[in-house]
Amino acid sequence: MSYKHTISVLVNNQPGVLQRVSGLFGRRGFNIESITVGESEEKGLSRMVIVTTGDDKTLEQVSKQLYKLIDVIKVVDLSANPMVGRELALIKVNAEPSARPEILGVVETFRAAVVDIGPSSLIVQVVGDSEKIDAMTELLKPYGIKELSRTGVTAMIRGK
Repeated sequence: MSYKHTISVLVNNQPGVLQRVSGLFGRRGFNIESITVGESEEKGLSRMVIVTTGDDKTLEQVSKQLYKLIDVIKVVDLSANPMVGRELALIKVNAEPSARPEILGVVETFRAAVVDIGPSSLIVQVVGDSEKIDAMTELLKPYGIKELSRTGVTAMIRGK
């Protein structure tokens, strides 16, 4: 059965590693729904957090193939454990002054923040799980979303 996986891949911070890792997913027929890459707690190593959909058997094969890449240090299926996953989105929404109180009500409800105000638009920042970002986006659609930028999921296993 196919379901969503969140995978953490610890890699050497080298040119071309992202391309090799994403290419492996493509060759295996896995779509990458989101990928975030940044420094890890260890100098010289980066952590990729990849969200993809597939069955357990194929994911296991991808994991084995990832370990064959020279710059891959560790692969963990975060979604196999209790985890914390977050995403950030910036949403530029049409906001004539008369519509702003309604929009600010939505922003407050989602514990989001207005980070820029223009003459006829607002930029809203929202942080949370992907479902929260999706829900907020749906509620802002009627006002007219001018632009949407999402970071993709970053995650880690909960403390024990």
